[in-house]
Amino acid sequence: MKILHISFIVFFLSQIHNYSYASDDCLPKDSRYNITDFGAVGDGEVLNTKFIQKAIDACVSNGGGTVIIPSGIFKSGTILLKSNVELHFEHNSVLLSSTDVADFPLQPMPKYRSHKDQLGGFNALIYAEGQENIALTGNGTIDGQGPLHTPMPNPYAGDVDGRPRNILLISCKNIKVDGLRMLNAAIWNQHYLDCEDLFITNTYVYSHGSRNNDGIDIDGCRRVVLSNSIIDSDDDGIVLKSTGAAACEDIVITNCVVSSFCNAIKAGTETTGGFKNVTISNCVVKPSKEKGKPIWDTPRIGVSGLSLMIVDGGILEGFTVNNLTIHGTESPIYIRLGNRARPHTPGAVVNNIGEVKNISISNVVAYDSGTWGSSITGLEGYPIKNVSLNNIKLFSKGGLKMGDFNRTVEEDEKGYPHAITYGNLPSSAFFIRHAEGISIDNLNIGTEIPDSRFPIIVDDVQGLHIKNVMWQDADGTKPLVKGKAVTNHAIAAPLGWTEGEYLEFIND
Repeated sequence: MKILHISFIVFFLSQIHNYSYASDDCLPKDSRYNITDFGAVGDGEVLNTKFIQKAIDACVSNGGGTVIIPSGIFKSGTILLKSNVELHFEHNSVLLSSTDVADFPLQPMPKYRSHKDQLGGFNALIYAEGQENIALTGNGTIDGQGPLHTPMPNPYAGDVDGRPRNILLISCKNIKVDGLRMLNAAIWNQHYLDCEDLFITNTYVYSHGSRNNDGIDIDGCRRVVLSNSIIDSDDDGIVLKSTGAAACEDIVITNCVVSSFCNAIKAGTETTGGFKNVTISNCVVKPSKEKGKPIWDTPRIGVSGLSLMIVDGGILEGFTVNNLTIHGTESPIYIRLGNRARPHTPGAVVNNIGEVKNISISNVVAYDSGTWGSSITGLEGYPIKNVSLNNIKLFSKGGLKMGDFNRTVEEDEKGYPHAITYGNLPSSAFFIRHAEGISIDNLNIGTEIPDSRFPIIVDDVQGLHIKNVMWQDADGTKPLVKGKAVTNHAIAAPLGWTEGEYLEFIND
């Protein structure tokens, strides 16, 4: 099964690679349309929406081609991207978002319904629904002017205040995004919803302009490659979502550098359709270079490095994470099964709690982490299943004494799923509860300052296998693992352990 999965990924990458270089062949030769030929003025003052749209429409009427945004600053409202059109940004070109809400009319309700169409439609700078063979390329900039768009006073209003995304593509196919800088969105920077065959590479995202500033949201999409990109965001960085019935499926994320004041790489929180067959490799998580205060008042080092969850029904399965470096974050790894059960459309009912299973995480180095710890937590009667952790290094700040952490960890079945809920866990490395089939091999752990907590706490776990643990600051005064209701376990002593009990089980 694993061989088949790897073979699929290799084949998929090769096909996406071919598409990315062959897509231009599908367009008429010499079909280039410069927006200045249609009246656009790049002075940063003139509103160019109608001129850019004229260029796109002329391109479409002639069978497709390339629309050129030349050097200059072109202010615009909503642009409708259409099939067989490449919007190409030349050097020193800027597509500058207008700050007048009237320039971003609410688009018609899309055929694909999701939790985010709360207004009856969406607002965006670049928008498309149901289009094919489209591309955004070049080495120019999309600037959303997020700080100049005013959100509603309610910090959780989200989409209902009409702030425009920089890019929103819905139910589109054969998409290429290559080489762009995307800055300061008013809300989510990029949102790809119910799309297929999506290739994103060589992008730079910096988004600290407003609330809800996710770097990129891949939402209910199939066959996606995100590669060679740098993302620095106030909210979540790289996010897989399922805000509607479709699953996020067959996704490759590779060679990316991600910074976030929230969760760097995340699946959730919306999980209606679930997530399947996802590979994350060769990525680096590092602190943001933004010097201002995080908008959500989150830790400057970030909330989590990797967050995987199901809380609105759906199934998360087939995740492979390999070669991940996490510098900072309070909680390097957060895996959660909850039961928020939020419907994706009015009147919809979430009947099933969902599942989280079949996850492989290997070759992870997390250093300069905060004090919260990592966690794998299911629900009673609904365990997280088959999680393999191999060659993991966790080095955190430590220094907590009794009273500095929560002795009891609330279940919080219905709550919003993020590591902030738990805060300082009673374990410095891993807290594992309601789980089945957990394997930990080659774990290297340590704290900068001696910590009074147990490294690993387990509760209600069936099938726990731990071996080859290097505990850097072990002093023999406390066990490696403390747990209760643990069955079918095989736990080896830490490497170099010479005295004292390394296990403390209750009702074993």
